Amino acid sequence: MGNNYDIILIGLVAVFLILRLRSVLGKRTGSERPPARDPFAPPPPPSGPSPRVGDAPAGASGRADNVVPLPTANAPAPRPSMAATGPGGIRATVMPTAAATIAAIRAADPTVDPLGGCAGARAAFTAIVEAFAKDDVATLRTLLDNQTFSSFEAAIRARAERKEKAETTLIGFEASDIAAAELQGTHASVTVRFVSEQINVVRNADGQIADGNPNEVQKVVDLWTFRRDTKSSDPNWLLTKTESEG
Repeated sequence: MGNNYDIILIGLVAVFLILRLRSVLGKRTGSERPPARDPFAPPPPPSGPSPRVGDAPAGASGRADNVVPLPTANAPAPRPSMAATGPGGIRATVMPTAAATIAAIRAADPTVDPLGGCAGARAAFTAIVEAFAKDDVATLRTLLDNQTFSSFEAAIRARAERKEKAETTLIGFEASDIAAAELQGTHASVTVRFVSEQINVVRNADGQIADGNPNEVQKVVDLWTFRRDTKSSDPNWLLTKTESEG
């Protein structure tokens, strides 16, 4: 009989505890506030278009503050030290020493795009360097003026007489800055300062290295001058002078 009283007493205690907990915790009615966001859950996607790789962070105005638009034919003359960085981080700058003359050249030929032209200058530099290493005089003939072509051709002939072979690997560019400019009548000249990384090797008739190191990347600084008649229908610029900045 005593066992039955014990069971009844335990049951009463359990009922008391259940009622007590219910009064403290309450029960769902359907009008509760939604729980806060799980701090370990991923954040919701941002509104608006997704940023692209390479986009600059937007400023307070919501736009990228370091984007430099390239000039168009109707844009004002470039300001001193106007610069842009292209794919790969290649700097292209109109230096203060060239800014005024570049403005005069653009006045003579509004289609001239100085910073965009730096990309064309890099393409010409690459083609000329590779053609010279390969003894490709046909390509050089289309890219150089008569006097410069004669110098390149003479160097190629001298190399052939020594039975030497040049090997040039152009790794890439660090910069192509417009360092100087000149306008004489309708003829415009622009000097571009190229900063590039190259591997240069010269081998003798036996294939042995006569000069250079195939495992060494060198930083090379060149000053190349290109010339064009602003009234000509031919948009190409010819290389008229080369020198190294040592």
